Amino acid sequence: MTEPHLIYFSDPMCSWCWGFSPVVEAIGARYGDALPIRLIMGGLRPGNVEPMSEKARREGRGHWAKVTEASGQPFGESVVDREGFVYDTDPVARAVVAARRVDPAKGLIYLRSAHRAFYVEGRDVTNLETLADLASEIGLDRAAFLTDLASDDAKQETWNDYNLSMNAGVAGFPTLIVGPKPDGQYAMITRGFRNQEEVLAAIDRWLSIRAAA
Repeated sequence: MTEPHLIYFSDPMCSWCWGFSPVVEAIGARYGDALPIRLIMGGLRPGNVEPMSEKARREGRGHWAKVTEASGQPFGESVVDREGFVYDTDPVARAVVAARRVDPAKGLIYLRSAHRAFYVEGRDVTNLETLADLASEIGLDRAAFLTDLASDDAKQETWNDYNLSMNAGVAGFPTLIVGPKPDGQYAMITRGFRNQEEVLAAIDRWLSIRAAA
């Protein structure tokens, strides 16, 4: 893609990405098709098989309190409190990719829905039936979605995302970059959570610099 665009490295089971969700919506409302968002799954804990410990649950709740304080985003009763819950981020990341394969805009909508389902509604987004329900709720064909979710193509595309994120040196989520300038360079907008005003101001500055170049 040679026209200006944003690349958003995110994960549907990342609490700070849930906090960043209104910022992503504000970006879409402000710039629309003039600055499209390319969504990449970062791979928070794909393929994890270990049940969460009580210590991990306590740490998670601590992180979520900080997300609410910084962003105002709510958290509800959590599925992670269920005994034996395994924090495997791969199924829901693959579901976001499956939605994105239908329409890039649907990928962003699905990501937002998955965040809300997991963090506010306490739904198990590691469960394939839950993921299919979310797809249906945003207007995707449930049966076709389940078929694609299980496909090798969707699995490979998801792991390609993880590799792209790793090769780009992304060390945390959310990460948002913008580019390219005429020389092909990209610029960092945020590595980690920043509020809406800061992010929009950083994008505006980049657009001004690009226009001047």
